[in-house]
Amino acid sequence: MENGKGRSRGNLRPPRLIGLVLLAVLTGSSVASAQHWQAAPAFPGSGAGTAIMTTQGNVLIQELTEPASSGGYATGNWYMLNPDSGGNYDTGFWTGPYSSGSYAPLYFASATLPGGGVLIEGGEYDGSPLVDTTQGALFHPTSGAFSSVSPPPGWLKIGDAPSVVLANGKFVLGDCCSTKEAIFDPTTSTWTSTGSGKADNNSEEGWTLLPNGKVLTVDTQNGTESELYSPGTGTWSLAGKLPLPIVYNCANPGIVPEIGPAVLRPDGTVFATGANGLTAIYNTAKKKWSKGPDFPPNSAGLGQDGVADGPAALLPSGKVLVMASNINPCFIPPSDFYEFDGTNINSVPGPPNAPNEVSYDGRMVELPTGHILFTDGTSDVEIYYPTGSPKSSWAPTITSAPATIEEGHTYTLKGTQFNGLSQGAAYGDDAQMATNFPLVLLSIGGFKYYQPTHNFSTMGVATGTKTVSTKFDVVNPSGVKGPATIWVQVNGITSNAVSVTIK
Repeated sequence: MENGKGRSRGNLRPPRLIGLVLLAVLTGSSVASAQHWQAAPAFPGSGAGTAIMTTQGNVLIQELTEPASSGGYATGNWYMLNPDSGGNYDTGFWTGPYSSGSYAPLYFASATLPGGGVLIEGGEYDGSPLVDTTQGALFHPTSGAFSSVSPPPGWLKIGDAPSVVLANGKFVLGDCCSTKEAIFDPTTSTWTSTGSGKADNNSEEGWTLLPNGKVLTVDTQNGTESELYSPGTGTWSLAGKLPLPIVYNCANPGIVPEIGPAVLRPDGTVFATGANGLTAIYNTAKKKWSKGPDFPPNSAGLGQDGVADGPAALLPSGKVLVMASNINPCFIPPSDFYEFDGTNINSVPGPPNAPNEVSYDGRMVELPTGHILFTDGTSDVEIYYPTGSPKSSWAPTITSAPATIEEGHTYTLKGTQFNGLSQGAAYGDDAQMATNFPLVLLSIGGFKYYQPTHNFSTMGVATGTKTVSTKFDVVNPSGVKGPATIWVQVNGITSNAVSVTIK
């Protein structure tokens, strides 16, 4: 969002956008068989910002003063939404606040690491006065504490930056406004340079992890060009031209062209959404781009919908949920919600605040239940209930598990597709919230608890029949012992059930 979305170096707080009248919320009680939204417990802070799933099954959510489109900024406080004892989030509970201190960026790079921590790096509009920062922090879900993380050596800027966790578990970070990239090794907390040969700087880019372990991006300043990062060589190469440009500077020559999120789908295609209302599809098998469907006109009749920054999430059915808003002009409400089914972009109900916000206010994160958690800078946190089911071949499978487990001990599960077929939800350079890691759900005596997972054998996606593994720590607040059941869940898809005994 560098120099975009109504903010500039000379105007860090944009004029308040005038909202429209709220629409009634579409709830499950009124439409049981259709897509609908369900309110989660109200956010305990002033407003819920970027949301990131932890490996313990709870969601870490940043506090904002109000939606960004209304001039909101981050406070340095974070809260966690925890599922209830039945594994449900819409009847869950909040804990926190957890403080990152004076480090409070509004837009930043982020990732859940294979060791279980949540890494926050850099950021725009940090602190007071609002500035760019190279600061970083690691959140430790077990203790609720943040620890400081140094930037790559010699870096003077990070800003709102793209990032991705590679299949080997290492975190790659891009400087928002140059071609510099660096790799963070979580086991040693050290940085090394990478990413030679980049044709375009990283501004406004989103990075999508592919099944072959490479990372795809659409260049924002080279027109229709795309690139691939190879972890094996640490270099970028051209990935082919798009059939048409999908970036757009919102008719403002003073900003870097914007782009929407790009989501890998189970069929091996990447659905890339455009800020100009157009879309493109990358076929990972054929290594070619094709034109996708256009977004419909804005629901308020203002013009064309597009995603000049905004969230999207892969649904268990393989469809993609997308938040869009008007682009002529950009950055004005209302927002509209759509599902891409592989061929068409279809309108679906929006959450209650949709008439009052723009696409860049929204964040989505995949819940293990198959639902999508949505935040927008207000205290109203919503959960989207989609229709449709995944194919059985998409599910993780447990092939090896301990017969007996005990609280306070660590065990290993083995199987296939523990990391899912995609990173899950996406946004772009301003926020990342990938969930391509296994969560372990334990059921005992009518209670359901997520078990902390860590030490994944891979963070790759679409691993097929390859045997993968995760470690999990046993927690059982109920104190009930005896027969129990465990599952692996990833991106809302659940594995086969395995019986164990808690002693």
